[in-house]
Amino acid sequence: MFEFITNNEDRGQVGIGTLIVFIAMVLVAAIAAGVLINTAGFLQSQAEATGQESTDLVSERIDVTSTVGIVEGSGTSNGNPQNLTAIRVGVSGAAGADQIDLNKTTIQAVGPNGQETLTFDQDGSGIGSASNIDSGYFAVENSTGSFVDSSSAVLNSSNSFTIVFNPNNEPFGDGTTAFGESDSSSLDIVSPSGATTSVELTAPDLFSNEGAAVRL
Repeated sequence: MFEFITNNEDRGQVGIGTLIVFIAMVLVAAIAAGVLINTAGFLQSQAEATGQESTDLVSERIDVTSTVGIVEGSGTSNGNPQNLTAIRVGVSGAAGADQIDLNKTTIQAVGPNGQETLTFDQDGSGIGSASNIDSGYFAVENSTGSFVDSSSAVLNSSNSFTIVFNPNNEPFGDGTTAFGESDSSSLDIVSPSGATTSVELTAPDLFSNEGAAVRL
C-alpha cells in the first residue's frame, strides 16, 4: 500500500519541495498580518479623528449672550426713528471650549433682504462705527467698546466680544433703508471647527427712544 523511497536523490527532492511550500505559506501569512496591522492602524486613526471632530462640534461652540440694536439718533425724520444704526450680538466661548478665532468664523444671515454669508472685516480697529462696516462683513468689539483686528479677535475662557453688523447692508437692509421696526433676521454663527449657534433677531414694533438700545 505504501511506497517507500529508497533512492537518496529522490528523498532530497521531496524535502526541498516541502520546504518551498512552507516558506511560501510563511510569506503569505506575514503579508496578510502586515495588511491587517496597517488596516487596524488606519481605522484607529480614523476613529480618533472622527471622535475629535465630534467633540469639537459640541465643545468648540460660540454662545450668544445678548442681542441688541441701536436706534437711530437725533436728526431722523420728524424725530420719529424707525431704523437701527447698529446690530450688536454679544458672544463668549461655550463651557469647555478652547480658543475660538472669530477671524475664521463665518455667519450665515437671513433677513428682510435675502441671505448672505458674512466674514470678519479685516479693517479691524480702523472701522470706527457700524456704518463703516462693508457689505458682506461683520466687525468685532472688545469689552471696552473698541473695534479689534484679526489678531485680537480670539475668544477664550476669560474674555467676551460683541459682533457688530451694519443694518444698512444686506440681508438686513437694502442699502437705502436699514433694518427697522418689526423686521426679523436669523443668524447661524459657525465656528472654525464647524460648530453652529443659531440666533433669531426680531425688532420691536415701535422704537420709542432715539439712540437707545433695544433688545432684538
